[in-house]
Amino acid sequence: MTKTSAASPATVAFFVQAALSFGLALVAVVVGIWYLPVDGWVRGFLALGMLFLTTSAFTLAKCIRDRQDENSVVSRVDQARVDKLLSEHDPFKAPAL
Repeated sequence: MTKTSAASPATVAFFVQAALSFGLALVAVVVGIWYLPVDGWVRGFLALGMLFLTTSAFTLAKCIRDRQDENSVVSRVDQARVDKLLSEHDPFKAPAL
């Protein structure tokens, strides 16, 4: 019987790289909006759009993660049921009449 392994967790280096790239991108957009040669209301509109985009990206990532976790649990339960049926099956037992 083969045992399925869970996905390996993200390494610290991957987490740091993801956090740094997010921070750098956010700072770059904020600086770009700040130095944009337009009126204040245009900067405000762009800043609100960036804020909405950032929060919706976090929400989407959480929804995707939750769906993957849910599918993982369901597949583990299904696999446990199959393993139980296979372990209880006796191919040499005479069929009941």
